[in-house]
Amino acid sequence: MFISLARAFKFIDDWVRPRLASHQLAITEFAVLEVLYHKGPIPLGELSERILVTGASTNYVVKKLEERGLMSRTAFEQDKRVVLAELTNAGRMLIERVFPLHASDLEVALSGLSTSEKRSVTRLLRKLRKSARLTDGS
Repeated sequence: MFISLARAFKFIDDWVRPRLASHQLAITEFAVLEVLYHKGPIPLGELSERILVTGASTNYVVKKLEERGLMSRTAFEQDKRVVLAELTNAGRMLIERVFPLHASDLEVALSGLSTSEKRSVTRLLRKLRKSARLTDGS
């Protein structure tokens, strides 16, 4: 089962990466922009959790996106120790253009499954994640 999951992920990853690269985005850069697009400004720590990378890796990606003018970091008004990440206008314009294309690419990559099968896979993967979390003690 683990090998099947890894192979399926690799297929989808191999399908998605070059398509994002055509927009000058690495997959983690896209993930940051996508989270900020859907969630709005959020603390960097929460951003790390949502894109599933370490804080140091998140800071690296955030810095690259800032240098490109796609996002910014600002101190949270209620607690200056908290740093918020947010999209710039350029970042919003880019993600608004790329996200629908990405969604279409995923639809093609996953077209071998019916809607019902996709729901079943999602349900089973959530169950697996919950079970693994309980076993891990986290």
